[in-house]
Parts: sequence; structure tokens; C-alpha cells
Amino acid sequence: MTEYRIDASHDRKAIRRSTSRMGGSSPSGDRLSFSNYYMEKNGKPYFGICGEFHYSRYDENGWEDELVKMKMGGVNIVATYIFWNVHEEIQGEFDWRGRRDLRRFIELCGKHDLYVIIRIGPFDHGEMRNGGLPDWLFGRPFEVRSNDERYLAYVRPLYEQIGAQVQGLLFKQGGPVIGTQIENEHNHSAAQWALTTGIGNQWLSRGQDGEAHMLMLKKMAIEAGIDTPIYTCTAWGGATAPAEEMLPLWGGYSHWPWIYYEHDRFGDMKEHPATPEYIYRDKHNNDMPKSYNFEPFYKPEDHPYACCEMGGGMTPFYKYRFDFPYISVPAMTGIKVAEGCNLIGYYMYHGGSNPKGKRDVFLNDPATPKISYDFNACIGEFGQVRESYHRTRVQHYFYRTFQDWLCRTKTILPGDTSRMEPTDVDTLRYAVRATEGSGLLFLNNYQDHAETHDMHVPGGVTVRTATEEIRFPAEGPLALGKDGYAMLPYNFDLDGVRLKYAMTQPITRMEANGSIYYFFFSPKGMQPEYAFETASVGSLDAGTANIREAGGLTIVSPAAGDGEPIHLTPSGGASVRVLTFTDEESLHFWQANVWGRERALLTDAILLVTADEVKLEVTDKEEVTLRIFPDFDGLGDIIGGELLERIEEGLFVSYRFRLPRRKINFELERVNDDKAILTFDEDAFDGIKEALLRIDYTGDIGYAFIDGDLINDNFSNGNTWEIGLKRFEERLVKEGMYLYISPIRKGSTVNSNTTMAGWSEHAKETIAELKSVCAVPVYELALKKG
Repeated sequence: MTEYRIDASHDRKAIRRSTSRMGGSSPSGDRLSFSNYYMEKNGKPYFGICGEFHYSRYDENGWEDELVKMKMGGVNIVATYIFWNVHEEIQGEFDWRGRRDLRRFIELCGKHDLYVIIRIGPFDHGEMRNGGLPDWLFGRPFEVRSNDERYLAYVRPLYEQIGAQVQGLLFKQGGPVIGTQIENEHNHSAAQWALTTGIGNQWLSRGQDGEAHMLMLKKMAIEAGIDTPIYTCTAWGGATAPAEEMLPLWGGYSHWPWIYYEHDRFGDMKEHPATPEYIYRDKHNNDMPKSYNFEPFYKPEDHPYACCEMGGGMTPFYKYRFDFPYISVPAMTGIKVAEGCNLIGYYMYHGGSNPKGKRDVFLNDPATPKISYDFNACIGEFGQVRESYHRTRVQHYFYRTFQDWLCRTKTILPGDTSRMEPTDVDTLRYAVRATEGSGLLFLNNYQDHAETHDMHVPGGVTVRTATEEIRFPAEGPLALGKDGYAMLPYNFDLDGVRLKYAMTQPITRMEANGSIYYFFFSPKGMQPEYAFETASVGSLDAGTANIREAGGLTIVSPAAGDGEPIHLTPSGGASVRVLTFTDEESLHFWQANVWGRERALLTDAILLVTADEVKLEVTDKEEVTLRIFPDFDGLGDIIGGELLERIEEGLFVSYRFRLPRRKINFELERVNDDKAILTFDEDAFDGIKEALLRIDYTGDIGYAFIDGDLINDNFSNGNTWEIGLKRFEERLVKEGMYLYISPIRKGSTVNSNTTMAGWSEHAKETIAELKSVCAVPVYELALKKG
């Protein structure tokens, strides 16, 4: 029997003031600073959760709700690229209007208490044409991405324009802009010059002049008024990272579509390899100065290990289509946090659609869709919410609720994990983060591009602290479901009650009605169990749960999802209640300050909470239930539906609402197998927030047009293609739309056997079929305070 043990007896982390030149204060007195391990706000650990959302890739009329949606997902920092060619496509003509209105986007972030990091380039990549550089730079007598003054002379006006846009919105001015990323992947990555695509296929330079160039850009940014407490740079792949001046940022992706474009290293790629992303490592340890995808030019413990590009999804490339597994995102989040990351960042957290250009209509990278930049992100191109959003949300709640403790915990591995193969799905993957005998046991049973299975560990996992050994669980096997992950606490203080260990994952803590509530959920395949130190428990009422005593422990085994809290009272302390959700229920759990009071909510709708209203976003359903604790102090107007009933269900009060059914009326005219025309009734979009057109087809690429204007495209991977129609409402009612499925061409040859310019293509077989088209409504129900 394989024995899984980990020695966490030396769990004191060496934390000291950062030597970097970063930090700053706001007019209200708030101060941001850094230790060598984490970000600080007013001298205390601050766990940053950063989500990438590109303002220019989303309809500006929808920005506010989508930012609230991000905040509800636990995000507290929004990162956004400023693409040069989106704002100065034509030399000397800057455009900051509409979906290019950076200032308004940042103002909305500030309105909803979201910090902002602006990624100002000049080079961004981001699957944008030329990596964001304008076409008019091509062929000029200098090297881009260098300290050539002739290049910098064009960068300077860009930075001055950005500086003007953010004035009054900087942290030092009381605004939300706390950080600035300089360049992107300098000396590591490049992009094709789009003008040469399909001809010479010429690429930009990866960058020149190293740290001198990065420092020059920072100096120019400050001179242009872009003065922020934090400056960042990407550090992976040998990128230029002057760590004393800029916080080096890291990341990782489970899907690598770019490898299908390499000529030599991978040869004729057929199968995507299993990546090493899901193996635990310690990335803040001078004794392990380098590891997979982490080769810093500085000592790891000198600066925080922070991320900006954890794969919140991945965009399809033409040569690599895939069915993205949303479970890969929370699994990676757990890996990065276990590795010592106290500032996580998702790319992308919110997908979008590429803006149209003035000179070059399409501003996409040539390997990616022309319009769609959905990215399989936690929140999709049209605001759709994925499983990854829900699963990371409950992780985020924990990181933020317990940030003061978590940020001080030390990464501990069971041994040398560098030799572990990603294809090994039989060996348990585990690690610990701990401090002063209290910690978290991280477990992972997910691996990309490999078939995992339910994990059954007969001997459990034993954690050794400085004073004892703790077995997970105390008796019997440890089980973790296929593709599951977990974060199990030990010696965890529940406000006076000592939780020796739990076979459940903590979500959050909340005070209400004179008691303290802790919410947990049961990870996939795991039976819930709590082991309380008997001496710390004054009284216990576990209802129908099984209770047993063993070696100074009171072990409680509740049924997850029964809604029955475990009631505990420590000696001389306040009442403590522990509630256990199922894995599925946890996806419907929300925590928010609703009308001045912290509340827990359960709903399968998408919840948007602002100062004056609670909104529920519901897709293709005419009834929705909202369970809330504590109950509303009073419920006022209900807009967009009616209350059917209010029922008290244990801890929660349940409200059931009906929404008026709306059918999106349109006519579909099939022209042939690969083409169709859609016409819409004048009132087709009345009474709904969004209309999602769902298209099932077989073929190569799906295209959607309004009178010759491409509004969306899709690289076929066998899944349903979705298009949000509401933003096109006026045009669709007036002009309709049409769909075209370009065919898969098998045995294609180009015939030029002629003395004249008579090229033609012939394919032995073409496959293109438009199978079905339907439209489903997205409703919005708004609740006003009574």
C-alpha cells in the first residue's frame, strides 16, 4: 500500500519587507505596499484576485453589468489591455469613443470598488493584429520594441494619450488604477506582421535592449502621467523582468494551440501533450530556484510569486480546435495558490469580440477567429457564465475571507515533484500550505490531456506538524473523484473551536444573528467529515449526523446538502455553526453585502448585487428560486417578474419568482446545406436582456453576417456556436442576418495547369451542414430594497 505523508513541521515562512520600488498612498490614507511574499493594503496581507477583461472587446453598453458579474465572482482587480492599433489605427488619429472609451470603463470599475491594472504595451499580443502595434509601423527604418529613439518617438504620444485618459483615476488621486504593466513578454514572444501574412509571413522582433528598454518605457509612462503604485511585467520564458522596478508576473495554460504552428520542435503535431501544469511545485523557495515554467533571473524569495496569466480558458487557433474543460481552471487555481501565489490572475476571465477597424476591418491575429474572442473564459463573449466561474468563485471567497492568515502560510511539498510525469494519473498529487501548525492540505486529481479516474487512497494522507501527526481521514481511505481537487484545513480555528481536520473544503465565514457561520462543501467523491478537538468544544448539536469519539477528537459525519448546521459552542465563546453543501450546491452559493448586511445566497441564476438592487440573470427559464440568509429586511418593487411564494426552509428563506415567458420569433430560410437566412419580428427582442442564437453545424468555420458585415465567427469543434443578438437588435429587425458554413475540404488540390492565370481549387469531398438554429432568451429580474 502506497503511503502518502508530508512533513510540515517546519512551516515558518521568512517574510520581510520588499526591496522593490513599489507602493503608494491614496488621498483617503489607504496605502499599498509589498512584502517579499504578498501584496499589502494598509500594512496587512491583501490577496489579489485579478481578472482580465478587454474593454475594447465588449459592447460598452454592457460593461457595468459584466464588471459587477466579475466582482460577484470574487475578483477584486480588473486587468485590461490597451491595444495601440485599436486607438491609433490611422497615424495621428486617436479614438477613445464608444467601446474604446478607456476612461469610462475605469470609472465603472471604481464605482464598483474594483482596482484596475492597465496593460499599456506598446506591444501587447493578446491575439490582436500585430500584437497591438499599428500597421503603419511596418517597414519603418528602426526596430520596434527597442530603445531606438525613432521608435520611442511614436510610443511617446501613445503614452501621453493614455496618461490623459487616466488622469483623476489614479490611486494617488483617489481612483482605482493601482498598476501598470509595461510591454508584454519582451524578449520572449512576438507576433506576425499581418501585412505579410500568407506571403512572407514576417514576424515582429521579440524585443531588444533588455532591461534598459523596459526601464525606458517605465520612465516614459511616468513622464506621461501614468504614475501608479505598482508596475508589472511578464517574466516567463526568459522575458525581460527588472524585478526591483516591476513586479514579475507568471502564469500557465492547459492548452497550447501555438505549438501546432511550429516547424521543427514538435514536428507534425498530432496529439497535444499532457502539460506539467497540474503538478505541485514550490515557486517561492531559494532552494528551488527554477522549476517548470518558472526560471526567474532573481532569487525567488526576494519577490512575491504572482500571476497574471493563469489560463481562465483558451482561444481556439485554426490548426487546433478543442473542447475546453472548464474544470481545468479551478484545478489550476488550486495548484498556483498551493505553490505560494498570493496574487492570482486569470487570462481571460471575461471573453469578448474583436472590434472592427477603420482601415483594416479585422484586427485579429491571423491564427484566430476574426471576431470571436470568447476564449472559453469564465464569463463568455456575450456574458454567458461557465462552470469555471462558479467553481473559482467559492475558492475566491475563501482566499479573501482568510487572506490575513493564508498569505502568511508556507508551501511544503512531500518531496521532489520535478520527476513526476504529467501522464502519471495513479499517484496522488498533494501539497501543504501552513504556518504555526495550522494549514491546508491541497489535493489534485485533474490532468489536462489525460484520462484520470476516481482516486482511492487506502491509507489516507498523513501531515506531520511540529507536535503531532494528523491523518486525513482519521480512519479508512481518502477518496477524491475523477478530475477532482480539494483544499482541506487542519488545526483551523473556528472562532474558539479547534477543527483538527475536515474532509470538506471551506468557503467562507459570516456573522449573523448572534452566531458565527462557516460554510463548507464536499469535494467530488469525498465523504464529509469534521474532526473537532474535544477539549475546545463546550457543547455540540449535530442533529442527525453520525458522531463518534476517538483519541481526543469528536468526529462528526454529516450528510452534505441536508441544510442542517452543526451547532458548536466553544468554552466562553459565541455560537459557531457549520453548514456543509454538496459539490453541486456549492456552484449555486454566493456571498454579498446586500443592502448593508452580509448575506449568503443560493440560486442557479446569475446574481448581480449593487447598492440599490439585486438582479438575477436567468437563461431560458420562466421560474427562478433565490434562497437567502439572513432574510431581506424588506423587499420592495420587483421588476421583470412576480413573487410566487416565500417559504422558510431551515436556515434560509426561499423566494420563488415567475418571469414572463418570451419567445424570440424569427423565420429561418435554408438556402442550401451550408447557408441560411434569418428574419426577425419587430418585437423579437422585447422584454429580454439577451437573446442567444444557438447553432449546431458540421463544417470548418461558421460565419454570421448582417448585410455583408461579419458580426461573429466560430472555428468548429463540434460544440454549439452561440451568438448574443441583443446588441444587433435594430439592425436585425431591419435587415435580418445570414449564416454561412465554410466546408471541410478533404483531398483539396489547387490546379494551375494553364498558360494563363487560371488557378482553381478542387476537393474530393466537402462537408458543410447547418443542422439546427434556435434562439433562447436571457431574462433579468430586479429586486428593489423595501
